[in-house]
Amino acid sequence: MLAPPLGLLGGTFDPIHLGHLKPALAARDALRLGELRLLPNRVPPHRASPFCTPEQRLAMVYLAANEFGLGVDERELRRDRPSWTIETLEELRHELPDTPLCFLMGMDSLLSLPSWHRWDELLSLAHLVVSVRPGWDAAEATAPVQALLARHGTLRVDDLHQHRAGHIWLAHNEPQPLSSTEIRARLAAGNDPGELLPESVANYIRNNRLYAGQSGPVL
Repeated sequence: MLAPPLGLLGGTFDPIHLGHLKPALAARDALRLGELRLLPNRVPPHRASPFCTPEQRLAMVYLAANEFGLGVDERELRRDRPSWTIETLEELRHELPDTPLCFLMGMDSLLSLPSWHRWDELLSLAHLVVSVRPGWDAAEATAPVQALLARHGTLRVDDLHQHRAGHIWLAHNEPQPLSSTEIRARLAAGNDPGELLPESVANYIRNNRLYAGQSGPVL
């Protein structure tokens, strides 16, 4: 008998905000996940380097996790090289052979999946749980992604409980038009984006004067 599914939400989290958390929490409830873990990464392979240090970002992730009852997995943050999702899933599959793994991502990530390292092996290790993102539509997917959805898409939550991997579940969450870029820009301009952040994270940023005078690429 399989254990309840484990949800995994990866990201740079520079900073972690409600645009990350609300869809993940909605998926946790809808899919009856046994646990939801945050996976902060150190060197994102497809994005610019983070503004905050790994230690600062990890501190914010732990604050958000404690506030919302989530777990934290530090393995990607502890690597001194790019964080490939496939390697993390291989490690977790070895550690948790009887636990379905649900890797959470936005629709933008699904549409770019063929650019991921060893992308065609991901579904052998985990299910993909895809949240709605403003401006991104599954109908715009390239042929390889359309084929993947046709073969692996499911509407049944039980499929994610009864199988260790292999399915794609499209969420129907409320779109969250938030980005870390927008939040950093508000902070750089001297504005307080506290309503877009977990309260504990907002306090940490204020107390440590993070992102003052900074802006940059979408993370």
